[in-house]
Amino acid sequence: MEQFLSDFWTFVSTRPTDSGWVGWLVPVLIQSLAIVLTLLVAQAFLMYFDRKVWAAVQMRKGPNVVGPFGLLQSFADLFKFVFKEIVIPAGVNKVVFILAPMITFILALVGWAVIPVGPGLVVSDINVGVLYLFAISSLGVYGVIMGGWASNSKYSFLGAIRSSAQMISYEVAIGFVIITVLLLVGSVNLSDIVESQNRGGGVLNWHFIPLFPMFVVFFVSALAETNRPPFDLPEAESELVAGYQVEYSSTLFLMFMIGELANIVLMCAMLTILFFGGWHSPIPWAPLETVPIFWFCAKIIFFFFLFAMVKAIVPRYRYDQLMRIGWKIFLPLSLAWVVLVAGVLILFPGVADWFQSWRS
Repeated sequence: MEQFLSDFWTFVSTRPTDSGWVGWLVPVLIQSLAIVLTLLVAQAFLMYFDRKVWAAVQMRKGPNVVGPFGLLQSFADLFKFVFKEIVIPAGVNKVVFILAPMITFILALVGWAVIPVGPGLVVSDINVGVLYLFAISSLGVYGVIMGGWASNSKYSFLGAIRSSAQMISYEVAIGFVIITVLLLVGSVNLSDIVESQNRGGGVLNWHFIPLFPMFVVFFVSALAETNRPPFDLPEAESELVAGYQVEYSSTLFLMFMIGELANIVLMCAMLTILFFGGWHSPIPWAPLETVPIFWFCAKIIFFFFLFAMVKAIVPRYRYDQLMRIGWKIFLPLSLAWVVLVAGVLILFPGVADWFQSWRS
């Protein structure tokens, strides 16, 4: 199986120079289409998984009617949204109103272009993969702002302002957390970050052990960055009538939802890459060690399960509590940890050599 995947990816990633730009474009399109289709299908089952976990915590069944064990419930919801009428309220800026969910949807998928799911299994293995993700995540705020402003509704605009402030606040903490990882690795390439955690010791050499406080900060910040409970204030139905999405319906609303879920899965992938060894197995001699995609997907599902459990058991924060955590706790803590890690690497150069020994 691993050899088949490797041969297939080598085929679609081949860029013959004698075929001009068409020979370069076709493999890239095939790679991108494979990633997007796989991600969209996976999201359908992850949404089902999310609802099942939530139901289990509340001691109820959850989706169990459409398809075997309710497995087709997400696809039924998809068809419901697609075939409903698209209602555009009077007085809105129609161009911006329609562009907003499209931007959110596209940017959420574009970020996966640099995510390595296995050795060499990445659409674009660029040397500045982390910076690319920073740029894409910062642009995601525009979809929220555009949707809230174009809706011509005070409720939508209030939700957009809250959501953008929340996303920007926690992006700062996430940035400092990633800097601590980059200091240890000495590279901004995501594949290099994964390989730096492969030194024969399995889970004992993953970054979450020396950087455990930063792992916690990143995990909580990822919840706030993606508007997940208990930080889903911009979409809190009882307080803000669905926030910036209140005037959206049908396919446009679906694009917002898919984009948000894709960002959640992206954060799970980032946790896997930065702290939990990427596609490497927890134990070098563990079963399926030679199937890196299995371990990468298993870790993503594990973190998604944690996201679902937080949604089910943690009560929602007030907005002032949310901002206090971001600016008064996470920002100073992550900044102090950057200084601490940099100081240790300067005072004890052997530590840096050990972390970067995989390069030699």
